[in-house]
Amino acid sequence: MATLGTVDPVVATLVILVLAVIAFVSNRVPIGVVAIGVALALFFTGVLTLPEALAGFGDPTVLFIAALFVVSESLDATGVTAWAGQQVIGRAGTKRTRLVVVIAVLVAVLSALISINGAVAALLPLVVLVAARAGLASSKLLLPLAFAASAGSLLLLTGTPVNILVSDFAAAAGGRAFGFFEFALAGIPVVAGTVTIVLLAGRLIPERTGALMPVDLVRHARLLRQQYAVTLDTGTLLGPVTGVTEVVVAPRSPLIGTHVCAGMTTPDGDLVVLGARRGDEQLTGPEILVQAGDALLLQGTWDDLSRHSHDSGVLVVDDPARLRRSVPLGRGAKRAIGILIVMIALLATGLVPPAAVALLAACALVVTRTVTVSQAYHSIPWSTVVLIAGMIPMSTAFISTGTADLVAEWMLSFLGGTGPHAALLALCVLAVVLGQLISNTATVLIVAPIAIAIAQSLDLSVQPFMMALTVAGAASFLTPIATPANLMVMEPAGLRFGDYWRFGLPLVLFFLAVSVLWVPLIWPF
Repeated sequence: MATLGTVDPVVATLVILVLAVIAFVSNRVPIGVVAIGVALALFFTGVLTLPEALAGFGDPTVLFIAALFVVSESLDATGVTAWAGQQVIGRAGTKRTRLVVVIAVLVAVLSALISINGAVAALLPLVVLVAARAGLASSKLLLPLAFAASAGSLLLLTGTPVNILVSDFAAAAGGRAFGFFEFALAGIPVVAGTVTIVLLAGRLIPERTGALMPVDLVRHARLLRQQYAVTLDTGTLLGPVTGVTEVVVAPRSPLIGTHVCAGMTTPDGDLVVLGARRGDEQLTGPEILVQAGDALLLQGTWDDLSRHSHDSGVLVVDDPARLRRSVPLGRGAKRAIGILIVMIALLATGLVPPAAVALLAACALVVTRTVTVSQAYHSIPWSTVVLIAGMIPMSTAFISTGTADLVAEWMLSFLGGTGPHAALLALCVLAVVLGQLISNTATVLIVAPIAIAIAQSLDLSVQPFMMALTVAGAASFLTPIATPANLMVMEPAGLRFGDYWRFGLPLVLFFLAVSVLWVPLIWPF
């Protein structure tokens, strides 16, 4: 198909970029659609050929990132993160200072291994419960949870897609890829500074508590035993292998009119009926005639409970898959930990390309049945994958058309001869501003080519520019829409839009200081 006539490539690239940023900020168009639109626009305007415009969808970096989400799912679904959270936070006591430090360090380490969003999602219910038991407003712990997760993403290569992208950019620009643990040289000071600022500026966080309360497994099991008058020897109601779930008999359900009693199994023998209720009344007796609206308590393996939760005629009260994630060290936890250790070892040694390592780990998790095929597919946030794949061509266009060089010249002429630190500061401020409005992944894909062009114009190493961009890209603290993790804690913490920037501003300034002052000391110009 022919492109739309002759268009100046630089003008076309800049116009497409501006329109993409507007679309991202408006939040009216799905980010995946915007990213695909960018790739197609670059083709139709003749900036890139069709293979170049679609090259991002076959990029090894995209496959690497997608496979890492499957690894994260295995740790979460098998209860490894729940176990780690309980072990650490359970020993932290009820003092706010100690709790904040423990929670911040724990989520930082987890986010380095399983991504920011995965770490926050796994620990959020536990932190809310800890706050309630300690008599603290949940906002005082949840906002530090989200912000410390962003800081922790700088500890390892696997912490965030941005780390992988900047490493590839550095290698492609004549520098070298960053090592698996090399990010920790910036990440450890960032995490330490974040924890310090959280403790010193904690008064800037308003005392609020959201309406959302997670499931406390011990209390939940005790409540179910009482409400259903469970007298059978059931063992542990909510354990690593077996669990329970409540179902409500729906209107026109085939169960209506059947007889059940405590101890009987379902027709296929998978589940056991432990009890039944009708409104506030416990149903007892040798036989119970099932009516619409009755609630049944069923016990079985987690796999069987999840499978039958989708049966027609019943409505599930608590999703077994959600309850299962809260059970520490469930089935497959040892396999998930073992595969994670092997993956980290291979990534750290560099013996196998990163994309191949992550894909091998994801396949191993499926083959060993640590996660199902369905879980693997659903664990991948396809909007993020499409965003990266669709925006990679924008970075390609920035470089191939000379747009990055042109923007770099504009910035350098504006800065005059103020030196590399001023150029680095300008780039990091640009990244921070964009990062509050659009995803930090999209921000880095836009700013990285400009940073490379500036480094090359000044005849400087690209390494400090890429690492500083990584640190600045993680400073998404001023708005709840800056990262999904910020949004996750908003409702359970009872936070408002304006609460973020008051507490986040000191952190943003600290991240900028690390980017401009600390990073060049470790990775010299």
